[in-house]
Amino acid sequence: MNAELQTAAYIAATVLFILSLGGLKDQESAKRGVWFGIVGMAIAVLATVFGPIDPHDITLGTVLAASPVVLLIAVVIGAVIGAVVAKRVEMTGMPQLVAMLHSFVGLAAVFIGLNSDMTAHAFPTPAEEVIHEIEIFLGVFIGAITFTGSLIAYGKLAGRIDGKAMLLPGRHLWNIVMVVVSFILLIMYMNGAGAWTLYLMTLIAFVIGVHMVMAIGGADMPVVVSMLNSYSGWAAAATGFLLGNDLLIVTGALVGSSGAILSYIMCKAMNRHFISVILGGFGNSTGPAMEIEGEMIAIDADGVAASLEDADSVIIVPGYGMAVAQAQQNVAELTRRLRAKGKEVRFAIHPVAGRLPGHMNVLLAEAKVPYDIVMEMDEINEDFPETDVVIVIGSNDIVNPAAQEDPNSPIAGMPVLEVWKAKQVFVSKRGQGTGYSGIENPLFFKENTRMYYGDAKASLDTLLQLIS
Repeated sequence: MNAELQTAAYIAATVLFILSLGGLKDQESAKRGVWFGIVGMAIAVLATVFGPIDPHDITLGTVLAASPVVLLIAVVIGAVIGAVVAKRVEMTGMPQLVAMLHSFVGLAAVFIGLNSDMTAHAFPTPAEEVIHEIEIFLGVFIGAITFTGSLIAYGKLAGRIDGKAMLLPGRHLWNIVMVVVSFILLIMYMNGAGAWTLYLMTLIAFVIGVHMVMAIGGADMPVVVSMLNSYSGWAAAATGFLLGNDLLIVTGALVGSSGAILSYIMCKAMNRHFISVILGGFGNSTGPAMEIEGEMIAIDADGVAASLEDADSVIIVPGYGMAVAQAQQNVAELTRRLRAKGKEVRFAIHPVAGRLPGHMNVLLAEAKVPYDIVMEMDEINEDFPETDVVIVIGSNDIVNPAAQEDPNSPIAGMPVLEVWKAKQVFVSKRGQGTGYSGIENPLFFKENTRMYYGDAKASLDTLLQLIS
């Protein structure tokens, strides 16, 4: 493949990637958007594997790495591993899988940067050498932070690391010191101090990634995943500059900018500043929480079924508990039966429901819930006062009135689904615990709330037996 054909293939892949992002804007076009991305990536990989080799940059390593046979073997091995992992991972494991994939991007950026430092280069001008060294340093720095930060996010999402924020004394000062030291090492590296400066910076960046994500509470994990997605994009873009690959630059910029925009949107949905989240400023109370009055009152399936039979309007609020129980098919069946009885049934989706952006939308689409009854928070929040029954399935923070009523709450000011304004609220919950984020919810103690305890799937199975 000559250079002109490779450039044309890169342009086609870039257009397909942009169409892919555009297709993900809503559920109806999401599948088409995914296919655009698949085809674009296939074109990009083939154009890179069979593309021309720069005759001025041939060493044993680059010839071996650029060999189509070697690259295709690597692609096949990676594809097989990816297919096996994808088939084994349940939808509940998708957030941690995404975090793990981000770590691979970061680690690849680190390896490429270190390899480029080890490889001899001839630069026509000193300015080009300076630019090259900055590209190496930035690619390794961002990649190292992305790698360890993603691993910690994976651990928290998988429950292998405590979801609570780990707040070390003077944590902000430590972050500043590590960034300043990294900058000093960059200056030393550019002035010929040696590769040890790059290696030391890599270790420091690894520590920054761990420290930064460990200081973020479990309630913010959707934002963390989105943020790390952005970091992985910028790491890829820096690597693209390093390798002189225009497609990698464009693709990295697309991923980095879209991840940053999504992080901003999610922070806005939580009424938080992006900087305060990534510095661990969210998820920690500023004073004693308000005393909660009342008691949790349990209800059985017969009571829930009777209320649903009498209701004209029903809103279902899904959360991560529904994902864990794999109860989306049961929820979809309950929806079909209620709608067959002439009842209005809708879903209320909070922007940060679940542990991954769009997590609940994907689950409901998988269960073939009609798109037109799945509503975003801003579309449906004002309808709760006129709603007869709300069913909350495995949600906590996104329906927590403490966000509005308790200024000392860790989620104070966060926009939430105002389910407590409905005539009757049923909460499907495994037990009386505070959930993943560890925040108490006054909703469970309100007079119009009843707790429907048990595994969500088993509870809905029992309920479906009573609603024909």
